Amino acid sequence: MSKATRALGLAAGLGAAAYAARALSRRHPVGNPSVPEPRKPVDIDRYLGKWFEIARYEQAFEKGCMASTAEYRRLPDGGIKVINTCRKPDLQPRVVTGKARVVDSETNAKLKVSFLGPLFTGDYWVLDHCDDYEWAIVGEPSGRFLWLLSRKQVLPWERAEALYDRAEALGYDTGLLVRTVQP
Repeated sequence: MSKATRALGLAAGLGAAAYAARALSRRHPVGNPSVPEPRKPVDIDRYLGKWFEIARYEQAFEKGCMASTAEYRRLPDGGIKVINTCRKPDLQPRVVTGKARVVDSETNAKLKVSFLGPLFTGDYWVLDHCDDYEWAIVGEPSGRFLWLLSRKQVLPWERAEALYDRAEALGYDTGLLVRTVQP
């Protein structure tokens, strides 16, 4: 291996470490120190499709996002294609595509999601959902991430409030939620 190749590898490694340290320093506070296990099994085929974000714990990668959606599609290998879309204030859509796989086949409520290949994976837990799959509450074990999702783009305030109440009953600080602007 040449000196130039080693130097490039070292520079890339240091750059990745700096990026990770920066991302960790801007982490969202813990909104639930005791994240519960998912409440009920998930029928993946019913969960697939388009979801509209009603509210979220804002993270650096979603800062300023409006009209956020998540779409899930079955892949031929059994995995799930994840397509996250949002619009920033310039109204240009930002689309990020990833892949998810079920890691708890007993309930199908725990998944691993990757948007940058196998190097960066995250937990995705469907903590609760209604029986007709019209809403879902999604989080992960650290209590730093939370999404309230709906099949409808805009919920009447009473339904949204009930979703907030459900998240609070699961132990989440709903005061940390950012309401997602949907057109």
